[in-house]
Amino acid sequence: LGKKYKFKVIKFNKKRGNIVLSRRAILADERGKLREETLDAIQEGMVVKGIVKNVTDYGAFIDLGGVDGLLHITDMSWGRIKHPNVLINVGDEINVKVLKYDSDKERVSLGMKQILPNPWDLAPDKYLPGLKVTGEVVSVKDYGVFVELNDGIEGLIHVSEMSWTQKNSPAQLYSVGDKIEAQVLEVDTENKRISLGVKQLKPNPWNEIAEKYKVGQQVKGKVKSVVDFGIFVDLGEEFDALIHVSDLSWTKKNVN
Repeated sequence: LGKKYKFKVIKFNKKRGNIVLSRRAILADERGKLREETLDAIQEGMVVKGIVKNVTDYGAFIDLGGVDGLLHITDMSWGRIKHPNVLINVGDEINVKVLKYDSDKERVSLGMKQILPNPWDLAPDKYLPGLKVTGEVVSVKDYGVFVELNDGIEGLIHVSEMSWTQKNSPAQLYSVGDKIEAQVLEVDTENKRISLGVKQLKPNPWNEIAEKYKVGQQVKGKVKSVVDFGIFVDLGEEFDALIHVSDLSWTKKNVN
């Protein structure tokens, strides 16, 4: 109350003495002019300021000044994020980079991570083979687990690099969110891959076994399982020893 605004007359009935005004029409005209100015000035590669207008599961719409641009979730951060509202909220003023502009369809694709340095550019100097690192498990697959070492940098611990002796599936050993230590085995910056290992942080038991058990030595153990091709014997180690069916008897040809 008491403030002055501009309105557009959209209806005027002289007989009834009735005038209908619209503030929305004025704002639409102003936004249209602003939209034309923005579209004329916008170019791919430029960094602009915008206001977060709407946030969805797949990204956010940014008001650049009469024009809305889409900031996809994959272009928000070099690392993984579960939802855009982890980084931005409606009403926030942010800097974004124009990734693509389709003048015919008036569509603008935006990026936020592109303003920051790509962490993979520093990876070869930061993650050297043999280096001990810590990270958080972000994905568990049948063939291994992915560990986030830094924003945008993930390493894979292949199932074969988890233990010297155990053959457990990754899901039996790790869960998403676990904090773990690992050793850098290999860095492939071209394909953005880092190979990690956990077993390398522990002594290789096979080196000790070679010293403990000599060829020709007699040992005792408990039969753990019987299979078609032989018998597995528990010697009290992290692994089982195998007596092949061909080494059970000079005369018998089966394990029964």
